[in-house]
Amino acid sequence: MSILVLQLIIKQWDKSQRTQQHADERAKIASHYPINFPPARYTSDKQCVIDLQGDDLLKNRLCYSQPSNNTIQIDRFQVSINNNELVYRNSLSDPDPTATRIGSLESKWIQCKYNWRYSVYEGGLYYWLYEEVTLNAIAVNTFDQNIFLSAKPKCIILNG
Repeated sequence: MSILVLQLIIKQWDKSQRTQQHADERAKIASHYPINFPPARYTSDKQCVIDLQGDDLLKNRLCYSQPSNNTIQIDRFQVSINNNELVYRNSLSDPDPTATRIGSLESKWIQCKYNWRYSVYEGGLYYWLYEEVTLNAIAVNTFDQNIFLSAKPKCIILNG
C-alpha cells in the first residue's frame, strides 16, 4: 500500500507588493521543503501525509477534506487514494466540468502551481489578495522526509 505525500506552499501578497522587487523576493522562496512533523500530519488512516507551508494571511486558507473514502480534496487539487491520480479543478463547484487530469503520482513527484486573486473584506475595507499555490505530490511505498529534496519533479504544471 502506498502513502500519498502532499506538500502545499502558499505565497500571498496584496496590491502594494506587486513591484518587481517584491516579485524577486517571492521568487527566492523555496518551492519544496523537507517534511517535518509537525507541521505535517497524517490523514486518511495514515494513507496520506499533508504538509502546509508558507504564508496564510487569512488563517486556514488552505484546508483539506475527504469527500469520499477514495478522494482527498485540498483547495483546487483532488487526489484519488485508490489509483494515486492527481486532478486540478479550475472551479471549486461540484462537479467541475473543467477539471484537468494531471497524472499519476506513482513513485514520481509532480509539482503543480497556480496563481489566483480574490477580494477580501477586512477592517471595513475591501482589498485584493494575490497568491501563488504550489502542490508537491507523490505516492511512495516508504516515507522519506526529504522526498522532495532528493530528486527533481517529473514535471512542473502551471495553471491559472
